[in-house]
Amino acid sequence: MLKSITTRILAPLSVLLVSALALAQAPATTAAKQTEGEKLAAIAERYFQDGLELSPLFASQITGDPKYEGELEIDIAPVYRVKVRNMLQRVQREQATLNLKQLSPADQLTFALLEEEVKRRLEGMRFPGDLLPVNQYGGMPVQIAQFGSGQDIQPLKTVQNFRNYLKRLEKITEWNEQAITNMRAGIERGIVPPKVLIERALPSLQALTNKDLDKSAFTLALRNMPASFSAADRDAITGEFRTAAETRLIPSMEKLVAFLEKEYLPKCRTSSGIDALPNGKAWYEFSVRNYTTTRMKPEEIHALGLKEVARIRAEMEKVKAAYKFKGTLNEFFKWHEALAENRPFKTEKDVLDAYAALNRKIIAKLPDLFGRSPKAPLEIRAEPELTRSTASDHYSSPAVDGSRPGVFFAVIEDPTKYATTGMATLYIHEGQPGHHYHIAMQQELPLPKFRQHGWVTAYGEGWALYAETLGREMGLYEDPNSYLGHLSDELLRAVRLVTDTGLHSKGWTREQSIKYMMDMQGYSESESRRATERYMAWPGQALAYKIGSLKIQELRERAKKKLGAKFSLKDYHDQVLSDGALPLVLLEAKIDTWIAAQLKS
Repeated sequence: MLKSITTRILAPLSVLLVSALALAQAPATTAAKQTEGEKLAAIAERYFQDGLELSPLFASQITGDPKYEGELEIDIAPVYRVKVRNMLQRVQREQATLNLKQLSPADQLTFALLEEEVKRRLEGMRFPGDLLPVNQYGGMPVQIAQFGSGQDIQPLKTVQNFRNYLKRLEKITEWNEQAITNMRAGIERGIVPPKVLIERALPSLQALTNKDLDKSAFTLALRNMPASFSAADRDAITGEFRTAAETRLIPSMEKLVAFLEKEYLPKCRTSSGIDALPNGKAWYEFSVRNYTTTRMKPEEIHALGLKEVARIRAEMEKVKAAYKFKGTLNEFFKWHEALAENRPFKTEKDVLDAYAALNRKIIAKLPDLFGRSPKAPLEIRAEPELTRSTASDHYSSPAVDGSRPGVFFAVIEDPTKYATTGMATLYIHEGQPGHHYHIAMQQELPLPKFRQHGWVTAYGEGWALYAETLGREMGLYEDPNSYLGHLSDELLRAVRLVTDTGLHSKGWTREQSIKYMMDMQGYSESESRRATERYMAWPGQALAYKIGSLKIQELRERAKKKLGAKFSLKDYHDQVLSDGALPLVLLEAKIDTWIAAQLKS
């Protein structure tokens, strides 16, 4: 990490957290201290509420408040960015008025987290991500059009729901105009994406120009209209959606696609990494800091990735030996993939029943590993048919008010091809004790709302990947098939350390990354291509999983070594989860303080 950032952001926060935790046994606060705490609470609440107003998509996800249903932020617009910057700078000014010494330990931690988040967001605004609004996933138009399925954050149950959605949908035209303006500015400044990403985006965007309104994505909601609607309401809503699609939405998409094909694509670059852009080296270094919340440099992460890949592949050699397979490791991967015994399922219910049985085993073991558990239940469901072809297995968080459980969604396109190999490690990561234990319990903590709903990628994905390792303690990897599944997922995250840093800091080409993934993971060319292009479009994000997991494992070993007989794995896990998502530098300071307190007890 750059020296100025270390001094200005990370180091003060670590010191602040240590001092805050050290005050944990301090006497009850006085009225004056309560006043400072109340001021901080008001600053934090206003920051959260302003964030909802500025980001109605996030607000829809978090609150479900109907007032946000028809809103869509044009977050790539200069006026929007000015509003965000002004809000963040206001929070900085407000925090500067507080007397830190009069804040409780808990409030000092909230102060530190708010300060770090605001500084990080302001630093990120130095880089022109708004000039790169379209990637291979298609950008905002594709995302909003998909809401018509009724399976996402956009409710489609009442007549007003439909009219609100149409308002949001029509704002795509404004987004498209701004995107074209921004991309033209990007051409002038030499800030354009790799050509291949726009080539990948075009099919999805071209589909939104379909003039057959019975098949258009912009009228998808009409095909999900409740049967309870009256004929008059159905006719009125249908007319409104079809008119909007025909006269505004489709013409706007035609304009965007024509711009991409004729004007933008010829100007896009052949290089793969963000470091090829003006100020790209600094941009990537920021992305690394942002996603890993560490001081690690790209070259350090690259070397760590190579080391981890070698270690995990050596462990996979032991699994290969257990199968008595003769041949290379990559030949073993292909042989194992073809084993019929690993695909025993006939129906979707068979797969869901297998996950339910796995969940019962996990539930029986969790009290040995955790002192606390989420109040919100966790359900297992199949991904809706409409989104199976594009979705990945994932977790959906519960509603804070208890109206919606946490859900693990399994993507089951063809049950007969669904392999048992990765089921255990996948469910631990996406379900419990991975994302569910972190996110559901965080929402239940008595924290300011920006922390209840906060996300730190290195912590959140790091915890979920670390949780996968707990499958050993739970006895879920005793058979070589499941253990190979665990190692395969771990290898994926280690390979990311190499390919992401290779692409964005070492001049790797897209083809180099694809070949490396095929060689190290035994992936097909198409799998390696999709993964590589994801890393090209999202620099630094893929680093967070392994960096976070390794830090949590490192802190566990540190606590175990220093505490000896006093060490409790259950207590350690509860400590990691007890304050919600934390940057790794603050998590480390927290655990070090806890270790010191345990040694004194």
